[in-house]
Amino acid sequence: MTQTSTTWLTQESYDRLKGELDHLTTEGRQEIAARIDAARQEGDLKENGGYHAAREEQAKQEARILQLTELLRNAHVGEAPPDDGVVESGMVVTAEIAGKERTFLLGSREAAADVDLDVYSESSPLGSALVGKKAGETASYETPNGQEIKVKIKDVKPYQG
Repeated sequence: MTQTSTTWLTQESYDRLKGELDHLTTEGRQEIAARIDAARQEGDLKENGGYHAAREEQAKQEARILQLTELLRNAHVGEAPPDDGVVESGMVVTAEIAGKERTFLLGSREAAADVDLDVYSESSPLGSALVGKKAGETASYETPNGQEIKVKIKDVKPYQG
């Protein structure tokens, strides 16, 4: 069972991702199929590096198609979250993290191409520790190596693009 979460995207991010999905499901699939067919024509598939590389690329492309389809299906487009000071997707958070002040966008990493801020996912250790908190509150999260990092939220405001 997978948990679906809503992703906040700007209209520009949505359009860019939709364009990528459209390309991958049309020309992208045709290009890969042509490469696989050309490699298949070369003969013995066991030792055919071009065939195996094309099949691997096809698998990666299909995984990306599934990822984009799910992301766009659950996206909120162009709607900034309310300016209620609560950390959630689509908010710019200023926080003191392990003694250093940082400002970042909580949202989809897919939006990173359109913003000049670092982007952290809600499901990241930092993001999940902060969701639902307000300015002035503190939280902590555990790094992969087991270290606990303290976070003090200083400011929370909607991303304005």
